[in-house]
This record gives sequence, structure tokens and C-alpha cells, in this order.
Amino acid sequence: MSESTLPLSGIRIVDFTQVYMGPCATQTLADYGADVIKIEPPKIGDRMRWAIPGDPAGEQGPIFCSINRNKRSIVLDMRTPHGKEVVRKLIVDADVVANNFRAGVMDRLGFSYAQCADINPRIIYAVGTGYGLTGPYVEKGGQDALAQAMTGAIWRRAASTMPMGVPATTFADYCAGMHLAQGIMLALMQRQKTGKGQVVSVSLHDSMIAAQMQEVAVQLMRDRELNWASLPTNDLFETSDGAFVMIGGFSRQPMKDIGAVIEQPELDTDPRFSTHELRVEHRAALHALMRASFATNTTAYWIARLEAQDLLCAPVRKLGAALEDPQVRINDMILEVDAPWERLKLAGSPVHLSDAPITTIRRLPPRLGEHTAEVLAEVGLSDKATP
Repeated sequence: MSESTLPLSGIRIVDFTQVYMGPCATQTLADYGADVIKIEPPKIGDRMRWAIPGDPAGEQGPIFCSINRNKRSIVLDMRTPHGKEVVRKLIVDADVVANNFRAGVMDRLGFSYAQCADINPRIIYAVGTGYGLTGPYVEKGGQDALAQAMTGAIWRRAASTMPMGVPATTFADYCAGMHLAQGIMLALMQRQKTGKGQVVSVSLHDSMIAAQMQEVAVQLMRDRELNWASLPTNDLFETSDGAFVMIGGFSRQPMKDIGAVIEQPELDTDPRFSTHELRVEHRAALHALMRASFATNTTAYWIARLEAQDLLCAPVRKLGAALEDPQVRINDMILEVDAPWERLKLAGSPVHLSDAPITTIRRLPPRLGEHTAEVLAEVGLSDKATP
């Protein structure tokens, strides 16, 4: 299949996004054929180019590369008449304008939705924010951990005695990025019916609320907290050489099954654990019994016994070990290509289409301003006034 037949071939995106949420959204669209023109400020560019101080690749460090493949980069000073003229020329034939600036920034630059729609009524105007386009937090800076904190995600943990902490993965940024990509594609589909553009708005805050849809429903409809991590048959257990996670909530006879695994059949008749409600009440005692047993042997030993009993389980791995699992390669979740500065090894796309090729790196993550002259020539302008 040629590039011209990729699902989003022919779609052009004028991309002002930086850092993570926006760039991961536009990379998703670029992976499937969209022409993403990344607009970067002079000298520094996207801040993620410098996210690892002292990285040997400089502006092409792995964090930037992870979310900016298959794009073209141009450098524009948006404060100058020349920069504004270039953007107006690009918007004329574009399908999408994307940004994740704070409220008011695009308006001050002269490229609000109304201003862009005057140039091109079919434009899809995609906005990623921390908390939304209106409301008390519209001026508040958005950030992944802040969104997780404000929406209850950080508060929930397996036990109230466990300390809270900043999340190790930028889950809110990724969720919001995927929602932004989804919203753009929905707006493009609707435009096919109406011929009109519209605003697509996604926030870190809303994405984290949506990610907790089960917990939200239980809280609002039953006025109680749903916490899967705190269920008495779900937890992380340390072994003699590591740890594993067990999810026993899907077993119809959890005490019988767990008792068989740890060779304590009396668990099935222990009155403290005879019902779910009692197991919740006596969770500490139940886990003390299980922890003592699981500490006596290796993770591999217990995984084998748990799986033989059809209890859901998995080892707790470091990322390096996880990436060595053959399933990662089988699922085409690592992309590799040689770049002038080093061999790139990046996470692939989790979306697999049977009638489209697997995601490839058609364009290397761009150098700052690498395509400025090329893109300006396409709209009939010179790069003479570009820094």
C-alpha cells in the first residue's frame, strides 16, 4: 500500500502543539498519513527538544523523537508580520489547526477560531487545554500530575496507609492526546456531511474524569467509592525474587482457588472470608496470610500455580524487561530506523488496521526548522524573513 492510500492521506494539519498532549495527538494522525506541519519558535523550538539536559543527541533527544515522527518542522516568529503571513497562507489549504497553548495565546497571535474560520471556513480548530475553554480554571496552568490530583486519581490507592505520590507515567497527557486525535477525526467526518469546520476541545481534566467512568458512575449513583485496587482478592504480592499482581475478582470461588494455590484449603471455610463483605472487612488478615505464603517462592513458581488455577496474574516488571517480551515485537510495538545522529528505537502505534500497513517512520523526527524552505515554497513564499 502506498503512502497516498493511508487513511489520512491528503489531510494537512498546521500544528502549534508542544510538550506531550498535543504532539502525541498529531503524531497519531501523522502515522496514518496526515501531513503535519509543526510550527516552532526560533532557536529553542518545542521545549521537549531539550527535556533531557546534556543529552548527546541535543535537540533530537529521545523524548522529542518519541512524539514527533512523521512531521515536518518549520521555524516561525509569530510576532512578526512575515510569520503571520506564512500561517495565513498555510491555513488557506489546511484541514486542521491544532494548539495546546494557554487561553488567549492564539487570540493574541491573531489566530483565534473565528480568525482562522474567516481564512478557511472548513478549518477544524483543535484545542488541548488543562481544564477547558471556560470556567474558573481557564487561566490555570495545566499539567499531567495536576489533572490526576484534581480528579481523584491520585487519591485512590490499594490501602489508605499507602503514601500518595506523583504518578510515574503521564497518563493524563496520553489520554487527552488520544481524545484530541479522536475529536479531530470525528470533526473531519462531520465536515464531510456539513462542509463546515468547528472547534474540537479536549482537556487533561476531562480526560481523567472520563478515564474513571466506572468510578464516577458508582460515586454519583451509589455515593460510595469504587477502588479496584483495594478489593480483597486483588493486589501486588512480593515473592522471593520479585513481585506479581493477582486479580482474583473474576473468580467465582476466590477463597477455594487461592487456598489451592497456596496449599491452605482452610481459607475456603474460614468464616472471616466467607463473603465478599467479610473479605473486605478482614482484608488485612487475608493479605497477611497470602503475603507470608507468596514470599516463600519465586515469581515464576507462583505465576505457574495461579495460572493453573485460572487466576489472573502477571509479573511486575521494569520497563526494560517488558520491552524484551516477544509479544512486544510480535505486535509491532517497537519501530527502529537509522537516523544521522543514532539508531532510533521508538514505541509503535497500538492501532492495527488490517487493510493498512503497520506504522512506519516515513519521516524522521525533524530537526528544528528542517522543512522551513520546503513548506514556504509550497505556499509561494520565501524564507528570507525567517530567523
